[in-house]
Amino acid sequence: MRSVWRTVPTVTILPTDAERKLALRRMKTLATSLLVVAAVVFAVSFALQDRYPWLGFVRAAAEGAMVGALADWFAVTALFRYPLGLRIPHTAIIPNRKDEIGATLGAFVETNFLSDEVVAGKLGTIDLAGAAADWLAEPGNARRVVAESFHGVTGLAGLVDDERMREAMEAVVRRHVVAPLWGTPLGRLGERVLSSGGHREAVDLLLDRLDEWLAANPEAFGAVVSRRLPSWLPSFVDRAIDDRLHAEARRLVRSVRDDPDHRLRRSLDEYLAQLADRLQHDPATIERLEAAKGRAFDDPRIRELAASTWQAARAAALDALADEDGELRRRAEAFVVDVARRIRADDELRASLNARLTGAALHLVTSYRSDIAHVITETVQSWDPSETTEKIETQVGRDLQFIRINGTVVGALAGLAIYSMATGVSALF
Repeated sequence: MRSVWRTVPTVTILPTDAERKLALRRMKTLATSLLVVAAVVFAVSFALQDRYPWLGFVRAAAEGAMVGALADWFAVTALFRYPLGLRIPHTAIIPNRKDEIGATLGAFVETNFLSDEVVAGKLGTIDLAGAAADWLAEPGNARRVVAESFHGVTGLAGLVDDERMREAMEAVVRRHVVAPLWGTPLGRLGERVLSSGGHREAVDLLLDRLDEWLAANPEAFGAVVSRRLPSWLPSFVDRAIDDRLHAEARRLVRSVRDDPDHRLRRSLDEYLAQLADRLQHDPATIERLEAAKGRAFDDPRIRELAASTWQAARAAALDALADEDGELRRRAEAFVVDVARRIRADDELRASLNARLTGAALHLVTSYRSDIAHVITETVQSWDPSETTEKIETQVGRDLQFIRINGTVVGALAGLAIYSMATGVSALF
């Protein structure tokens, strides 16, 4: 798979606007200097050509150079402004046709850069998942990603208003938890649990805890039984009654726990089965459940508990996110590195991820291609004409100055060639 893909190309560092403007001024100075040199040479050779006939060739070359330089100066200048301030037709093309240029540029980008074929073809040759995995496999890079992610989450959490969040959570809970009827779902769930016998483990656990509590708290029976007996009974009788009741209670609990077919267990099963049925079909039972549910969720104490729970969870989460040496960050960094290494080592997984990334990019391009082009069009159209001229000239003006330089050189050669041919023809005749 790696033989087909190539890595992500290195980004070329482009010069800044200030550097481009400096280069543009230098090229303008060079092109203008050549015109001045040609003019000086023309003036000197024109003045001395009668004394030195060979200077006629120099004069012709200088004359052609001046013509070529002036013609190309006019052509280049006419793109950006009026030459010498004269409103000559078809000059100052860019500021006068700014809106049309913006629309054309937007359409050009949409057609030639954001088409499905171009995007799919470009992404199909780049191993995006592999490049990301190679970068994230380095612990330092993974640490940076986790740190930036945690900073972002912490910043978002800091913007959240606790009261609004509590209200939002309460609204979600009321809509999706409180508002729906509970009776039928709970009844069906109870039927499934009873039919599978899953409740027996809960009953066994409850009986175990009850037996442990009875063993650890034998004096609890005194408050229930012996203290209610007549005061004239001897104390040993009270203790005997307490001990007897305590032993019988433990014996009953153990017998129920050890006998899966105990009559109390069967009674409990029958009661639970009837309750599950009534929750589904008995309107009175369903209404009582809904009333109890409403009272519970409307209780101010429950709302205060929910608010305090949210604040405590939020504080704990922020503390964990902010701790640069905490366990949460270390685990997150290790997780990122592990995932990156798995992607790098698994060709099929990497191919699947690249396919998904390409599909996501195509979806975004298809959905927002016109919007992106429209943004380009609107941006160019919103520019001030002079601003547009300055931006475009800064970007391409330096290269356009070569037209002036080439025009000067070509004009000089053309002038020399024409003068030479004219002189040769006149010599023949």
